[in-house]
Amino acid sequence: MSITLDLTRTTPAPKAPVNLAGLTRPDLRQAMIDGGICPPEKARMRASQVWRWIHHYGVTDFALMSDVAKDTRAKLAETFTLARPEIVERQVSKDGTRKWLIRTAPGIEVEAVYIPDVGRAGALCVSSQVGCTLNCTFCHTGTQKLVRNLTTAEIVAQVQVARDDLEEWPSPSEDRRLSNIVFMGMGEPLYNLDAVSDAIDIISDPEGISLSRRRITVSTSGVVPQLEPLGTRTQAMLAISLHATNDALRDVLVPLNKKYPLDQLMAGIRAYPGLSNARRVTFEYVMLKGVNDSPAEARALVRLIDGLPAKVNLIPFNPWPGTDYECSDWKTIETFAAILNKAGFASPIRTPRGRDILAACGQLKSESEKLRASAVRKAEQGAVEAA
Repeated sequence: MSITLDLTRTTPAPKAPVNLAGLTRPDLRQAMIDGGICPPEKARMRASQVWRWIHHYGVTDFALMSDVAKDTRAKLAETFTLARPEIVERQVSKDGTRKWLIRTAPGIEVEAVYIPDVGRAGALCVSSQVGCTLNCTFCHTGTQKLVRNLTTAEIVAQVQVARDDLEEWPSPSEDRRLSNIVFMGMGEPLYNLDAVSDAIDIISDPEGISLSRRRITVSTSGVVPQLEPLGTRTQAMLAISLHATNDALRDVLVPLNKKYPLDQLMAGIRAYPGLSNARRVTFEYVMLKGVNDSPAEARALVRLIDGLPAKVNLIPFNPWPGTDYECSDWKTIETFAAILNKAGFASPIRTPRGRDILAACGQLKSESEKLRASAVRKAEQGAVEAA
């Protein structure tokens, strides 16, 4: 008697345990109930205990939650996880900038960058997507195809990894080294607003990491319909990746402008919830030699943002292999800044940071991948030659 193996049906892969670090407070309470950790009437109390251990103390082991009953800790460990993602690479620049290449799942890698002496003490630049769809022509990171949105847990994990490395657990009330969060890494945050919004809720919770929402900035290339929801849901500070003062040029530099041209973008900015002198919008403007850096462009920028509570960050372009752009001369950048300053707009010139570890603006991940691929090719070639 022969037996035929039926291969038409396959056993589904076991579902990975939920990482509690990526759950908002309401979701954490519900997870306590659904996981059979506690009855509904005790869920709020139990979730508050667990929340504080995760986000204030930074623990990754349920066994360390000393005010939780031992049998409850065991059940939590059986049902959920607090594991950090794998750190594939860690680099420290000569200027103190730190960069981590983080693998959150097979084939899913993102970079986060900590920049000291930015904001109140130091800023962490986090990613919201793996890759990007926007194809901004001056941005090296934008040359990568979009893989997928990051989950809330994967966004929060970038903050946790940085705080691990900076030894900032439990959450300090003063003398923080990580004082600001900027969503200026890989991806367009407003194309992943649900996860970004939930991550901000977690990061800003006063019983956890406890960063003020006024120290959390979300940078967008101008997804106009999502501006109002961003402000309403997160109360985060707004930054606009602008780079041009007219539609013809911005269509080239930031192709998203073809969908949401400048008149729509500026109207959306003026209606941003909570915009005031205390909560100014930041315009990011990369300085490209002979492209957008003339005194006439500076005056056009003043006219464009007239009446807005705003500042302008002037960003010296970071050259990368294959680009057609060059960085503006320093004197040209200073002249541009002087015109903005005279019109009443603060216009700091961003000092390039982390260039020696490829952590500067617009360089995230793509160069790291190329360097690793090159190393692999050299190793393979060496093995062939040795055979």
